[in-house]
Amino acid sequence: MIRRKFHFDSPQMKLRRGKLRNNPTDYEDKLWKFLRRNGLGVKFRRQYSIDNYVVDFYCPEWRLAVELEGKVHLKRKKYDEYRKKYIEAFGIKMINFPNENVNKDIIGVLKEIVNNAPS
Repeated sequence: MIRRKFHFDSPQMKLRRGKLRNNPTDYEDKLWKFLRRNGLGVKFRRQYSIDNYVVDFYCPEWRLAVELEGKVHLKRKKYDEYRKKYIEAFGIKMINFPNENVNKDIIGVLKEIVNNAPS
């Protein structure tokens, strides 16, 4: 695990986070309805930055980042792999779900999120 300081919600990323929050995908909106207001018993944040990367959802208590993957992710696999390794190097677990899973099996997605919470 990297022992350097990193920044949550850095001021440099404020504009980017705001753009993403104000233009969510339908899939992000659907999942957010279940995560917001402590829907799983813990607080999740939407479009949260970790250093220079923005994750779709982040739970500080569980140190868990959740990403939904659409078509754009098919074109940038190496970038996504690097980003995941970088974020996980800080002791943050990152899980990814294809967008279709949110529509087809939202309960399964929520169960998987809870299953990735620390014991």
